[in-house]
Amino acid sequence: MIIEPIELDSGTAIGLKLDMEHAPLLVIRAPRGFVMCGYLDITTAEQLGDVAAKVTGVRNFEDVLAASVVEVTTAAEDIGIKTGISAKEALELMFKS
Repeated sequence: MIIEPIELDSGTAIGLKLDMEHAPLLVIRAPRGFVMCGYLDITTAEQLGDVAAKVTGVRNFEDVLAASVVEVTTAAEDIGIKTGISAKEALELMFKS
C-alpha cells in the first residue's frame, strides 16, 4: 500500500493506493470527504452520508486529479460538487467549511 500526501491549493490531502490484481484501488481523502476510483461503490458512501465523488479509468494519483467526476453523493452535491468537474476541483471543495 502506498500512502502519499497530495498537495492542493487548499491544503494537503492523503492519497491511498493499493495494487490489486488487475488495476489499482485509489482514494484521495480530504478533510470533508474523498474521491474514489471505480473499485469502490458510491451507493455505500451515499447510505453513510459521506461527501464522496467517483472517477473511473485512473491508474495513479495524477490520473485521479485530472479525471472528471462521474458520480457524487447527495452530501457532495450539497457542498457544490457535481459530475463533470475535475476530481481536483472536488477535493478543493472538500477543504472548505
